[in-house]
Amino acid sequence: MAQNDTVTVLKLNDGSCMPAIGLGTFAPAGSAQKGDCAKAVKYAIEIGYRHFDGAFSYENEDEVGEALREKITDGTVKREDIFYTGKLWCTYLRPELVRKGLEKSLKSLQFDYIDLFIIHWPVPLQPGDDLAPKKESGEMIYDNVNLLATWEALEACKDAGLVKSIGVSNFNARQLGKILNKTGLKYKPVCNQVECHPYLKQEKLLEFCKSKDIVLVAYSPIGSSRDPKWVDQSTPFLLKDPQLISVAKKYGKTVAQIAIRYLLQRGIAVIPKSFNFGRIKENFQVFDFTIAEEGMKLINSIPIKTRYVNVFTDYPDCPFLDEY
Repeated sequence: MAQNDTVTVLKLNDGSCMPAIGLGTFAPAGSAQKGDCAKAVKYAIEIGYRHFDGAFSYENEDEVGEALREKITDGTVKREDIFYTGKLWCTYLRPELVRKGLEKSLKSLQFDYIDLFIIHWPVPLQPGDDLAPKKESGEMIYDNVNLLATWEALEACKDAGLVKSIGVSNFNARQLGKILNKTGLKYKPVCNQVECHPYLKQEKLLEFCKSKDIVLVAYSPIGSSRDPKWVDQSTPFLLKDPQLISVAKKYGKTVAQIAIRYLLQRGIAVIPKSFNFGRIKENFQVFDFTIAEEGMKLINSIPIKTRYVNVFTDYPDCPFLDEY
């Protein structure tokens, strides 16, 4: 990791730099009111955040874009200071739909380009206006798409100047390897964004990604919002873990700050999500201490292994079917 003023950044394999902490902007349905996301983004910029993680499927990119543009207009930041991550949703994975999916995000954001655009899931869904197309039985309607062709379409978007960097999310090592081994590969994925926290350490996937010069980005770094639609309510609460609590007490920090710092010290970017001003600030105050080797070993020894976001499990090539 390199130091860039007060914000720690990670160098990507295409030469770009990603701030190591970003603000996640996903809000489960009904958990936030209109305008909450925009307020959170503006506050985050004021206290030093420069990386913002969004997605077409979050259905709030208009708010994110409005907030970012307002802070650019008032002179707080320049557009080039902002690093925005967008995601290509599963209904746009057919190669002929990739640019259309990207342009929808650009229109909502009112941006000329996106800094990083990633495939949200390696799970093609039936194209259409419905983000989650289902049969009458309730089963998802999957599509048949060659993701190597999807990747070529993303490379073309980069060549067109619509995106600076391209990457993936929720890919296992085998799926990522298919892209890396693709004949005629023009650009490697710069990142793989996955669920990662002290209960899902992703040691093997991290090792694989580092060996390929791909940055691992952690979503749900302090656990999940525990939306009952996809999170098993019997899963343990990360922030109540006794070993994490003991480390937090030693450093006079919160458990959330310890969980975030733990990932940063492993070379992982983190995108904690919150619209609460206090927690947004707290999650960013992790550059003034280092967890000693003893503390890192203690966290590494936590035996619990759980995945909070467990979706698309009936898809034949669900990324979670492999070990990593």
